[in-house]
This record gives sequence, structure tokens and C-alpha cells, in this order.
Amino acid sequence: MAKRTAPEINAGSMADIAFLLLIFFLVTTTMDVDTGITRMLPPPVENPDKNIDVKDRNVLKILVNSHDLLLVDGKPGNINTLADKVKDFMTIHTNNPNYPETTSKFIPELGKKVVMTKGIVSLKNDRGTSYEMYIKIQNELARAFNEMKNEKALQYYGVKYKQLVNPEKIKIINKLVPVRVSEAEPENVGGD
Repeated sequence: MAKRTAPEINAGSMADIAFLLLIFFLVTTTMDVDTGITRMLPPPVENPDKNIDVKDRNVLKILVNSHDLLLVDGKPGNINTLADKVKDFMTIHTNNPNYPETTSKFIPELGKKVVMTKGIVSLKNDRGTSYEMYIKIQNELARAFNEMKNEKALQYYGVKYKQLVNPEKIKIINKLVPVRVSEAEPENVGGD
């Protein structure tokens, strides 16, 4: 008896079907995109060798150790009160030696001089600081400056900062409330 041979399956179209399925899944699948912290980086320094002398009273020092504990101006701090501390520090306190000095700056768009603080927030982390704590601190700093921008926008234009649509008005508020945060390179504070 002769063996019967099974008919061969044409596998030429299998590659086409697999390719079409691959394209289908690539097109229909959504990818989660991690977004970073939105920050406007300062322009490059023109004279990097020039030392800028900043008075100690003009700097709010925030230190974070590897156990995610805060020191704010040398005293134990709390993440829940950090934004309020930053706002208080960056608010004008005329002739008070416990707060930053002030300066007058002419804002051409407003046509007048405005009293502004010389305050700077200095942030320094330990290399062991958790990413979650770092993000919490960045959020609190952003919240403090956004609240100050809201106050100025309400004072000058009667609306919150996010509601401003005129780019010129946004520029003025950004001049009135500059985000002055200096972030130092992380170090191993407690050793290895």
C-alpha cells in the first residue's frame, strides 16, 4: 500500500499575518510617558570665574539627609510646612535682619519701581535621599513660588497666575516673583 502524503500548508502568508498583527498592536497600544519636572534652566554664566558674594541672611538653606530628614536653616524641618516657610522667607520684611535684604527694581512694563527681595532658596541633597522625597521637596518649592505668583497676579490683574492669557502680563509676574532656587550637587554627607 502506498502512503498518502499530506498536502503542504502554504506558510508564505503567515509572515504577512504576523507582520500585520505586530503593526496592529503597535498602533493600538498606548505607552505611558514619564514626564519630568518642568524647570526653566538659567542661561549660561558669562563670567564663570567671577565669585558672587551672597550674604548669609539672603539664603534659605534646605538640607536633606539620606534618611529623608530636612534641616531648614539649621533647624529640623517638616515637608508639610516647607512651602509656608519658603513663602515667609521670600516675602518682603523691611528692615528685619532675620529676613533677606530688599532692593528696588524698575519694572518698565509697570512704569514704576517695585521693592523686591534678594532671597535665594538653596537646596542640597545627600546622595542617599530618596527620589520620592526629592520630588516632594521640588513640589513644595514650586507650590510656594506659584502661590506668590498668584498673589501678585491677583494684586495687579485681579486673576490668578494660571488664568493670565496675555504673555506680557505673565512676563511681568515672572519678573515680580522670580524663582530663585539654587540646587547644589548631591554629596555623601554621612560618608559611604
